[in-house]
Amino acid sequence: MSATSVANNQGGGSEGKAEESPEDKVEARQDSARKEALLRQPVSEDGADVHRLIQRCPPLDENSVYCNLLQTSHFADTSVAAEVAGELAGFVSGYLVPSRPDTLFIWQVAVAEEGRGQGLAGRMIREILGRPNCAQVRYLETTITPDNEASWALFRGLARKLGTECNESVMFDRERHFQGQHDSEMLLRIGPFTQAGS
Repeated sequence: MSATSVANNQGGGSEGKAEESPEDKVEARQDSARKEALLRQPVSEDGADVHRLIQRCPPLDENSVYCNLLQTSHFADTSVAAEVAGELAGFVSGYLVPSRPDTLFIWQVAVAEEGRGQGLAGRMIREILGRPNCAQVRYLETTITPDNEASWALFRGLARKLGTECNESVMFDRERHFQGQHDSEMLLRIGPFTQAGS
């Protein structure tokens, strides 16, 4: 939702209402609708757009376009694309852990600047959790580098909304796994919880 269409008229008096013409109201509603994100299952044709989106969202690790094509095709059931005004403004990729089908692993969360400040990342994750193919999911996992405060806040907030706890441990160590070339990736495990829709 656009905050600007409702924030300007704070007086509440009749003068403020009289100044807003019917055309202004229609335009404000159209602006709001344009900025509202449409959440949908991705398709393979989104792969190149996902690649460009992730390039615009540092510090996310960039993968190859081929990897993004696989995310939007093989993993489409557990991923979500968000469109704002017809453009890709957000993408979450995930998969069910093969040996633990009750666990959804969130691989990457990307939100473009125009989609930020609306709770879009959390909405996208809850959209995936609410799908029929995730009915058995009771845990959510992801990895986060220690300094990524926005991601920590997102997933801890999600745990609160799901009414459950989150536990953290090292999944991939800076020295042992990345040979000092990348920060450690901390595993955050959220759950158990019941099925959560958007």
